[in-house]
Amino acid sequence: MSSVDPRQLKIAAAAEALTHVKSGMKLGIGTGSTAEEFVRLLAVKVAEGFEIIGVPTSERTAALCTELGVPLTTLEETPHLDLTIDGADEVDGDLSLIKGGGGALLREKIVAAASDAMIVIADESKVVDTLGRFPLPVEVNRFGLAATKLAIEKAIAGLGLEAPLNLRMKDGEIFVTDGGHYILDASFGRIPDTKALSDALFAIPGVVEHGLFIGLARAAIIAGTSGIRTLS
Repeated sequence: MSSVDPRQLKIAAAAEALTHVKSGMKLGIGTGSTAEEFVRLLAVKVAEGFEIIGVPTSERTAALCTELGVPLTTLEETPHLDLTIDGADEVDGDLSLIKGGGGALLREKIVAAASDAMIVIADESKVVDTLGRFPLPVEVNRFGLAATKLAIEKAIAGLGLEAPLNLRMKDGEIFVTDGGHYILDASFGRIPDTKALSDALFAIPGVVEHGLFIGLARAAIIAGTSGIRTLS
């Protein structure tokens, strides 16, 4: 693969992931720029007669699927899925992830957990030795925002970590998730113990979800300048 164009790498990873999708599958469909390339490739196969039913992880993904003719269902109608294909903001050698750069972390985690397997698609820039370079999204309830932020700061300090917490903004306004929540982005730089941080965040009542995906991905398809490799 001679090109280093980021979009071409995303397309290559998406194309490889598509080989794992079988006709008749109930499929979780992720959110983000790499997942969108997967949707475009999937739509071509659907137009050729490939049969799947998909559960989108965001309104953005749902809109693209509808536009391109990918048939959709919901977790209420189809609570058990065969496979989820989704991107990641970071992935380490243990297949732990940081997700949520697009703001869909809650639905992404629900869909992944409802699936028999999750395959991550990414370009090589997303692979790290230790998670934390990408800011960790923490989805929080609007009610009690200041108190929740203070509790998160105390929990972080209790683990011996430091991380500025920034309320996510978009177009000059507070970003609101599809679930109606806010996101605090925590810039750690490095997270040495993801399980301890996950447990500490979940112990805070105002925290709805966080972007650490631990033990959910079965494989990660990574596209780089030298080709495709699979972490498993």
